[in-house]
Amino acid sequence: MTTRSFFAGSYGGDNAQLTAESQLECRICWWVYDPAVGDPVHQIPPQTPFSALPADWSCPNCAGQRDAFLVLEH
Repeated sequence: MTTRSFFAGSYGGDNAQLTAESQLECRICWWVYDPAVGDPVHQIPPQTPFSALPADWSCPNCAGQRDAFLVLEH
């Protein structure tokens, strides 16, 4: 059994730590997903929480995977 470890602030697929307003930052290119804006590149409308993004969604700037995002402090 392989255990993945994430450093502090890592999303790692844990929707429980997110709110509808949570902003997350790609740890590869530092692009920020802001639910108030959505993701125009992937046609994700504004007010879409990060936890509601499609399973195959990736960073529109660098194609980083969802679990590579960091939860930003509010």
